[in-house]
Amino acid sequence: MAKLSKPTVLPQTTVRTRRAYFDFKYGQLHVRTAFPGTGGFDEQVTLICLHSREGSSRSFARFLPEIAVERSVYAPDLPGFGESDPAPSATFADGARAVLDLTGDLRLRQVDVLGVGFGAAVALELAESRPDLVRRLVLQGTPPMDRVPPVIRSRTGSGERHWDPGVLLAARIAELPGAAADPFDADAPALATQISAFLNN
Repeated sequence: MAKLSKPTVLPQTTVRTRRAYFDFKYGQLHVRTAFPGTGGFDEQVTLICLHSREGSSRSFARFLPEIAVERSVYAPDLPGFGESDPAPSATFADGARAVLDLTGDLRLRQVDVLGVGFGAAVALELAESRPDLVRRLVLQGTPPMDRVPPVIRSRTGSGERHWDPGVLLAARIAELPGAAADPFDADAPALATQISAFLNN
């Protein structure tokens, strides 16, 4: 009787998560990172995750391992939040400058950026100042922008700032799954699936 061959078992790709500090203009930036277990092969464009005014990089603790299966991900504590040193003022521009310092240290030529609330405003500021660097934006809870629809957002934004409509020329709106107050914690797997599909398209 012929022996049945054992089924082929594919190696598991384990996401590696770390925390680190990077220098920026006004001190040190605390950053949570997550990397695919492939050692960097077949990665997609690096994703930067920016938290809300009420949060820190900890907001993405459950989300990072879900989204980092095929791309490197960095979630900084913006200046003056979490464990990062403060900038002179907690403005969108100061946040964008800190993220630029981070991408410079990492020698990244192109990034996708996910922003929530205050972080979404920082992401827009970054995209406006460096359109060559920012490839795609995923925004949740952004300020209202009459002429600039965000790429992916919830419909709970408030604020006064308006951005140049050219920043999001090919934008589209998609509702995020679930109705949790903190979807990046409660709905991390579903969000990672939807956002990855958008970024990879």
